[in-house]
Amino acid sequence: MGADVAGKPGSGSRAGVVIAATVGNIVSTTPAISAVFSLFLIPISTEFGWPRAVVSGVLLLTAVMSAIIYPLAGRLSDRWGSRRVILVGNALFAPAIAGLALADGSVVQFYLLFAIVGATGAIPSTPAYSKVISEWFDEKRGLMLGVAAGFGNGIGSTFMPIAAGLMLVQFGWRGAYIGIGLIVFCLGFPTLLALLRDAPGRVEEIKLRERQLDVPDIPAAPLPGVNLAEATSTRTFWILMAAVALGAGCMTAIFTHVVPMLMDRGIVIQQATLAISIFALVTAGWQVVTGYLLDKFYTPIVAVPMFAAAILGLLCFQFSQSMVVIYFGAALMGVGLGAEFGCLSYFVSRYFGLKAFGIIIGVYYSVVIIFQGGAPVLMDVGFDVTGSYEASVWVLSVLLAIGAALILLLPAFEIQRPSASLEASAS
Repeated sequence: MGADVAGKPGSGSRAGVVIAATVGNIVSTTPAISAVFSLFLIPISTEFGWPRAVVSGVLLLTAVMSAIIYPLAGRLSDRWGSRRVILVGNALFAPAIAGLALADGSVVQFYLLFAIVGATGAIPSTPAYSKVISEWFDEKRGLMLGVAAGFGNGIGSTFMPIAAGLMLVQFGWRGAYIGIGLIVFCLGFPTLLALLRDAPGRVEEIKLRERQLDVPDIPAAPLPGVNLAEATSTRTFWILMAAVALGAGCMTAIFTHVVPMLMDRGIVIQQATLAISIFALVTAGWQVVTGYLLDKFYTPIVAVPMFAAAILGLLCFQFSQSMVVIYFGAALMGVGLGAEFGCLSYFVSRYFGLKAFGIIIGVYYSVVIIFQGGAPVLMDVGFDVTGSYEASVWVLSVLLAIGAALILLLPAFEIQRPSASLEASAS
């Protein structure tokens, strides 16, 4: 394979990379699958006569498939660069989404279709784009990660449910999934092809490796850090894993159930859609805020009050009858979810460096996605047993509190604090 040298210094690629990563996140798994899933849950359950837990069970399956693919895609990106891996992933992910329209009432077939979605969606994913951003930026890494992932996932998670809702009314859930697949490809692929570039340090490493293919594991001098084995031998790796898995799993469970949680209480779909839009918009904006604060204060502790806000928001959301308080609760949960998304890639890059960032972040996302896939299923099991989501809300609140407490156990960042001069020279 030939190295993609388009991202060489002086090429003006940095701004384009941020734009490409943002657009890529807009059409990634979170907006295209998770954010719209609650809109499809009831129609699919009703049409096929399945319990809600059976329908939402596909989220766990997609999580398992993503968990398998994330480290593999990360390893390929570390070795051959992210650009080509992401482009292939987008070209596979879009038709996989459209293929969900083929569901014919067979549970096995339904799950198989979502397994393909999970596998392909794990390639052009947020960790893949975070890897590119982390390799291009140092001093402003947190802010740029927040812009690309926050604005990307946030805009996508706001736009996709609205588009899906309109298509759902006009064409049914099958037509809506076809439409989402078209959006993913027509918006994503041309933008990524035109603007996404690997960072100079990664390109240099790829070129060096290609010149010496007979020598395995050539040191990547431009990219400092540790390998996966070294990372997993630290206490920090496992504390961060537990904290983020708990937080992200709990918040995603709520995010995917905003519409049914509210509609079950007699709230109309328009108000429920507004709540999920507020949730998504605050999640987007708060990732940028989180990144800025991490760059400024350079400590993991800044995330703790944000996680606490999510607990308060969840309780407001579930137990208030006032739409104003419900919307406020959705906003607070957006703060928590934004902090979760904003912290993970930054923490990994600062604790473990960029040498093997792709595979390390892939392992983290593999575990996180299992929690994100399993928690919604458990919520629906609780609903099927008790007839409401109240018990699940209390369990999630306790787990969120544990996740916040674990953040307090994290040490100071071990990688040297970046300087403005270093980043300026990289540009």
